[in-house]
Amino acid sequence: MSCLAAVISRFDVVAVQESRRNPRAMKRLLATLGPEWRVIISDVTEGAAGNGERIAFLYDSQRVQPSGLVGEIVMPPVGDDPAGQFARTPYTASFVRAGTEFTLASVHVLWGKNPVERLPEITAFAHWMRNWANRPNDWNTNLMVLGDFNLDRIGDPLYEAFISTGLWPPTELNAVPRTIFDDDRNRHFYDQIAWFSKPDGTSLLQGLKYGQRAGSFDFIPHVFRGLGRSEVSWRISDHYPLWCEFLLL
Repeated sequence: MSCLAAVISRFDVVAVQESRRNPRAMKRLLATLGPEWRVIISDVTEGAAGNGERIAFLYDSQRVQPSGLVGEIVMPPVGDDPAGQFARTPYTASFVRAGTEFTLASVHVLWGKNPVERLPEITAFAHWMRNWANRPNDWNTNLMVLGDFNLDRIGDPLYEAFISTGLWPPTELNAVPRTIFDDDRNRHFYDQIAWFSKPDGTSLLQGLKYGQRAGSFDFIPHVFRGLGRSEVSWRISDHYPLWCEFLLL
């Protein structure tokens, strides 16, 4: 818990995946972070595929404030399957800093040993976000997506579906390992932070810009040094936290 709090406290807003149905751990994390920290958290997506998980946004209330929008992404009926939805419902929330608003959409894409099983969700999410970004007179300023997309590698069909509608992650994250089990022979591209750009690469962000700084934090050398990586994964995480810096204009 102290490790999680130490990392989270370095940032303004943090999306946390796989928060459990029982809120005890989340409440303890908030208490560890201190009274200035707040949380916006989803309900549990029911069903086996939902895995009893919530999606949370933790934020430093001295740095940013919620600007009003909170919601889950619900798909419209498709054909004869009106109940077809994401395995874990994506969660969105908007925040404001010094008059500049941004909206985060956090997602944990269905995991399957066969990558083809993940393709429909990734494709549907990318198109849903693009349509949201394109709608005039909507609450859609500075849309950003982040979370675990279970992408395998740059250039594979999953990644191509992810970027097909103009979402683009910063190049500074291309070589960053995603999980504590990655090595020189086994590298993944699971987690992403991305936003929309024009076809020529021009960012569509308004009132802020990407600061050309992004990365991850390797906590393995600092905690539970007597334990193996699998044991550490159950105590903290099997993924490294990703981060990006944005500058107000």
